[in-house]
Amino acid sequence: MFYGEYTHNLDVKGRLIIPSRLRMVIKDGYIDKFFLTRGLEGCIFAFAESEWSQLKARVKSLSLMKAKARAFTRMLFSGAYEVDCDKQGRINIPPNLLQFANIKKEVTVVGVLNRLEIWDSSKWKSFYSETAPSFEELAEDLVDISEMESN
Repeated sequence: MFYGEYTHNLDVKGRLIIPSRLRMVIKDGYIDKFFLTRGLEGCIFAFAESEWSQLKARVKSLSLMKAKARAFTRMLFSGAYEVDCDKQGRINIPPNLLQFANIKKEVTVVGVLNRLEIWDSSKWKSFYSETAPSFEELAEDLVDISEMESN
């Protein structure tokens, strides 16, 4: 399970060093590769292979007869790449995904349970500053705290 927020720089070859705390999670989960693809809100999604397989199955179940399902499937899978973590804990981010996310150098890696999100740091700061004030409202709309307390 991934969580936390980490700021790093890409190297000149477009490689990202996975933050050390996340590398421990990766090592413990025997994750040796990620599937990168276009994310939502302009970030890059990074899934471990097991999570990618689950996502593929869910997307595959969408109706081929629905235009929105076809468009989403095309966008998700046409931008997908399998990348290996090297011995230094780096992944190489393909240029078209860097362009999609408008990433130049500084990135923020955000752990979001079953995936990592890779953001241009300035875009992440904007998203955060716009979303943080409504955090409590989002919680009220989406989370029933009594269910959490009973578990």
